[in-house]
Amino acid sequence: MHTADGRRYGFELVFFRQAQRRGPSDNQSTWRVDDLYLAHLALTDVSGKRFRYDKRLNRAGPGIAGVSDGRIWNGNWESKWDTASRIQTLSAVAEEVRLNLRLTPRTPPVVNGENGVSQKAEGAGKASYYVSLPLLQAEGTVNGTAVTGTAWTDHEWFTNQLEPFQAGWDWFSVQLDNRTELMLFQLRHVDGSIDPYSSGTYVDAGGHATHLKRSDFQLQPLAYWTSPKSHARYPIRWKITIPSLKLTLECAAALDNQELESEDATAPTYWEGTVTYTGTVNGAGYLEMTGYEKPVRL
Repeated sequence: MHTADGRRYGFELVFFRQAQRRGPSDNQSTWRVDDLYLAHLALTDVSGKRFRYDKRLNRAGPGIAGVSDGRIWNGNWESKWDTASRIQTLSAVAEEVRLNLRLTPRTPPVVNGENGVSQKAEGAGKASYYVSLPLLQAEGTVNGTAVTGTAWTDHEWFTNQLEPFQAGWDWFSVQLDNRTELMLFQLRHVDGSIDPYSSGTYVDAGGHATHLKRSDFQLQPLAYWTSPKSHARYPIRWKITIPSLKLTLECAAALDNQELESEDATAPTYWEGTVTYTGTVNGAGYLEMTGYEKPVRL
């Protein structure tokens, strides 16, 4: 996203709901824990070379967090979905971050995976339902200043965590200047090898999605950054090659330090932030990398 004078921003606002208990309960307290609600907020000020983030963990309680009728919220962080217009509105306030955005889809929803299932490992249930809106027109304000640009929304449902031999993942969202989009992820094993269930989705200019298997693309790290806080070593520049699409891209972090550090066991430490793509076609997007400090175990 950009301001009228060209200042560039990237953001993430992520909501998680993790079930803790299902079925009848003798505990009728408002404060009983049926679900845990975790949320992350981050803002990358590319022009100002600053990265700020916050997180929160809540139970539903008397309306503190929840999901209802196209709305998910955690305190004063909220995402609302209008089913008639398909417009999504986001609002969040934290220290040094005020976000108010209106997101309008420009392409149809995309179902990732094969036959509606995004497999993550061998075996039944080791998968997710994974839907993306890969091109959203964004308008609103960041810290009180008007911005316009594009955004990307994912919604994923899953019942299985990573397998013991899987350490983490590298996930790329790509919006290219020719109005095509790309999602890729690779699952890394503890021994450094790449899981064969890594995959992706290519979306052409007409909104048609094509599933990409692990053998359809190559991801090659080119440069690294080491966090002074967690001491994790992240690849912050990558080469992406997809021969069938005649596509070669270089992914470069807009800022080296876009790490969200966790101080406790409620969430992993990971890197997620704004990137720029150059190559066959130029573009912008996001990169998420987990498991570089230690294997992800939620």
